[in-house]
Amino acid sequence: MKNLQEIVRVAVVGMVMGAAEVVPGVSGGTIAFISGIYERLINAIKQFTPYLILRLKDEGLISTWHSVDATFLLVLFSGMGVSILIFASAVSYLLHNEPIAIWSFFFGLVLVSTLVVSRELESFAVEAGIGIGIGVVIGVVITQLVPIALEPTPLMLFVGGSIAVCAWILPGLSGSFILLLLGLYSFVIDAIKSFDLLNLAFLGLGMVIGLVSFSKLLSRLFARFRNETLSLLLGFMLGSLAKLWPWKNTTSYQIKADGGQIPLVQEPVLPNIYSNLTGQDAEIMTAVGCALVGGALVLMLQKAARIYSGPES
Repeated sequence: MKNLQEIVRVAVVGMVMGAAEVVPGVSGGTIAFISGIYERLINAIKQFTPYLILRLKDEGLISTWHSVDATFLLVLFSGMGVSILIFASAVSYLLHNEPIAIWSFFFGLVLVSTLVVSRELESFAVEAGIGIGIGVVIGVVITQLVPIALEPTPLMLFVGGSIAVCAWILPGLSGSFILLLLGLYSFVIDAIKSFDLLNLAFLGLGMVIGLVSFSKLLSRLFARFRNETLSLLLGFMLGSLAKLWPWKNTTSYQIKADGGQIPLVQEPVLPNIYSNLTGQDAEIMTAVGCALVGGALVLMLQKAARIYSGPES
């Protein structure tokens, strides 16, 4: 990390990633990508293997710390952790009380993000089109999967964390939504709110192992098939827009321990149909305004990314 300005920027990106990841359907990886830190992130994470212990012994703490970009990771993940602790309750409140506003915000954010990612493509050749198409199909199919209900045992939290973190690092796929599909989302949110450190430790251990393993694969894909990989990620993001559509008809709920409800199966509908089904105002102007704010945030993050000149050498 070169200066205080860069540290603050990475911390802010981490906080936005954390807030986004609390919402089922929004990927922290999307925020990392549009902020210009995505490849730096996966290249830093992939180095945390058992061999790092030998490297630490041979090169010393300071040299190893710089070589794995540890300050960058520490600042980013600290921002995410603080954000999740702060916004977990707030996002849950907004999803329950202001769903159109918050879904519109993230819909605008991801929609503008797809434009940002599309500019990164080297070409729109046939391979890119196929990659986008596959990504869209996978993204849409995942949002339509019927959730299961896993028992939140230490083993299942470990497995769920290792799977969800793979979605977290992929733009367009949401780790929170994967937890929701596995039936673990409400338990994890309650664990965060109550500081249930034991269960969160099992979840976190699974996330660490899954993240290191998957980042190695992503790094290789970017090195050998950058344009095709970007195309697939762009498709994921486009497919996720179906989940983020502000007006939804909920057909199935998950009952939380406190008796509250979490929507499980939802289908996007037009604003007028939403009003007819729910008897509530479609809040179209609110939706447009929040979507514009989400899109503006993307452009601000992208502008800040231009200041960033790459990893510290």
